Amino acid sequence: MYEQKKALAVPKVGLVLTGGGARAAYQVGVLRAIAELLPDKTRNPFPIICGTSAGAINAASIAVSAHNFAEGVGRLEEVWSNFHVDQIYRSDLMGVIHNTLRCMLSLVSSEYGQHNPISLLDNAPLEALLKNRFSFRTIQHCIRSGSLHALGLTAWGYTSGQSVTFYQAAREVLPWKRAQRLGLPVEIGVEHLMASSSIPFIFPAVKLNREYFGDGSMRQMAPISPALHLGADKVLIIGVRKPVTDEPKRISASGYPPFAQIAGHALNSIFVDSLDVDLERLLRINETLKLIPPEAFKANNISLRPIEAMMIAPSEGINEIAQKYAHTLPWIMRYLYRAIGAMGPNGSTLLSYVLFEVPFCRDLIELGYNDTMQQKNELLKFIGVQEKV
Repeated sequence: MYEQKKALAVPKVGLVLTGGGARAAYQVGVLRAIAELLPDKTRNPFPIICGTSAGAINAASIAVSAHNFAEGVGRLEEVWSNFHVDQIYRSDLMGVIHNTLRCMLSLVSSEYGQHNPISLLDNAPLEALLKNRFSFRTIQHCIRSGSLHALGLTAWGYTSGQSVTFYQAAREVLPWKRAQRLGLPVEIGVEHLMASSSIPFIFPAVKLNREYFGDGSMRQMAPISPALHLGADKVLIIGVRKPVTDEPKRISASGYPPFAQIAGHALNSIFVDSLDVDLERLLRINETLKLIPPEAFKANNISLRPIEAMMIAPSEGINEIAQKYAHTLPWIMRYLYRAIGAMGPNGSTLLSYVLFEVPFCRDLIELGYNDTMQQKNELLKFIGVQEKV
């Protein structure tokens, strides 16, 4: 995982954008702050960009505008600042009824389910939005010009059970294969974004080549690893959950947990828990390597190297923010989410993943911006640039 490389004059900084549905609006605020801190018309400061799920969409948006980082971030913020759920999934009455009937039909007809994608929500509007917003041809142009080294988007194969990072990169980047995960060179397209962001049960799986793929966060045991395989010497990680520092309070349960509460915990385990584990592992390896004398690396052929990492994560609980804006959802979605318990305090985790509405997204963008500005000196030192005067 941490293969030794020759010292570089300018270390390649990798950007890792995690999944999290609507929570990924927080990443936009972080990117906005970084763009504001850099000199005008600076090209992308992250030669390696990796994204998963909603983070894959943000990653691709930065990659296609790698020649002008601030311009790419500005376009991304414009979209997230004006989001409505109907741009992500059908929230109109007929659309919800149609998709509900399809789900019910799949329960009584296995043959129907084999030939029709089944999910709780129809994300056809998202596909239309991505096709309209992205010019994927510019990715290769940015790689040739040197403003981008690699873009990697991760999805999960339902048949193979493998975590696959589809990447488009400079020629020296080679495919890799590890236990249950591999890197595959492709020309990135909208289908890879749709596959990586297909949250299980909520959005339908996407067929790529011979296999159906779903959200890349599923069983992604090493979310930092793709950036290292693509050539990163250090990694900036933008998370979507407030770090847990205290033991949870033990409260006596007054009733059976609603469906939304269970689903929210499941989504947390998919999107954020593996990142915490992988980051802890990386830091532990770094500490171990400090104990090994430099001469021992060559003598014993140790193919490891320390990887510097920095993580920016929400300083506030996103669940509580989501609950504050639950009323902004279309009435039909409020009705459906209330039926499964997502509109109450116990269902706020699930709600935070699907609340693609202007007030919620703008609040998260502002939170990401402020959190980043609080540590701007450390950040600028990490990415190796000077703040603009």
